[in-house]
Amino acid sequence: MTEQTQTLPAATLPVVRLRVPTHEDAFTWHRLFDDSEVMEFLGGGSAELSFYEELTARQRRHDAERGYCLWTLLDAAGFPIGFAGAQPWTRPWGPTGEIEIGWRLGRAAWGKGYATAAARATLDRLRAAGVPGVVALVDPGNERSAAVARRLGMVLGETFTRPEPSGADGAPRAAHCFRLAL
Repeated sequence: MTEQTQTLPAATLPVVRLRVPTHEDAFTWHRLFDDSEVMEFLGGGSAELSFYEELTARQRRHDAERGYCLWTLLDAAGFPIGFAGAQPWTRPWGPTGEIEIGWRLGRAAWGKGYATAAARATLDRLRAAGVPGVVALVDPGNERSAAVARRLGMVLGETFTRPEPSGADGAPRAAHCFRLAL
């Protein structure tokens, strides 16, 4: 079966801005992502504030060292609505060492084109930084994220088994690896 890619013209996407996350963004991300629906395919539970404090600090380092990171995603009015960007895949399973593109939005921002717009802006920045290609790891049940990956022109490469329990039953789950050469 061949995957179909739907490409949305840039003119139909909302205006977004990506900026390096600040320490204050840790509090914003914690609030935006403290939602079982937002975290459904990411373990389902909320993370502690300290997790986001470490994550935003690591992203600032990535941006300074590599020229890219998971940036804070701002809407046209300048309000944070999530994050989007890229970082190295460092887990011992999956596409270790490759650059993963990703996005996570607060539920109020879903279905408005923000993820696609932010991911396209991310791809532009990654091309400028000389990154040769990206992957996106998507839970097989997360059709919204898979649709964004396909809109970017990504194609399903392989499927990995996550070693950590991630399903509601505590069993390991699959992760679809979408790929795109830049």
